[in-house]
Amino acid sequence: MDLNASSLNTDISVAPQLTPESMSAAAAAGFRSVINNRPDFEGGPEQPTSAAMQAAAAAAGLEYAFLPVAGAFQTPEQAQAMAELMGRLPKPVLAFCRSGARSGRLYAMACQLKT
Repeated sequence: MDLNASSLNTDISVAPQLTPESMSAAAAAGFRSVINNRPDFEGGPEQPTSAAMQAAAAAAGLEYAFLPVAGAFQTPEQAQAMAELMGRLPKPVLAFCRSGARSGRLYAMACQLKT
């Protein structure tokens, strides 16, 4: 299964919406943690819930974090939470949302907090 992941650095990559079945592929690709940045049901009832994703991640041996953020705007507080997750979770980390763009923006904002 292709994850469509884009590497931002050696520790973090981003991807579009994953499925529970993607968790074993993420583990096989060497990821140790997953961050879900997409609110439940943002894409409708067929979107996998955070609970389903967390269960699949655990079954695949991955750490899992849920940091839901809106697609159009991410707050400094959300960037701080992303920075804390990136610092605490086992690496490499795969973050995902609808397209991967909001996860990438959160990563960039989190990096700016360090400077």
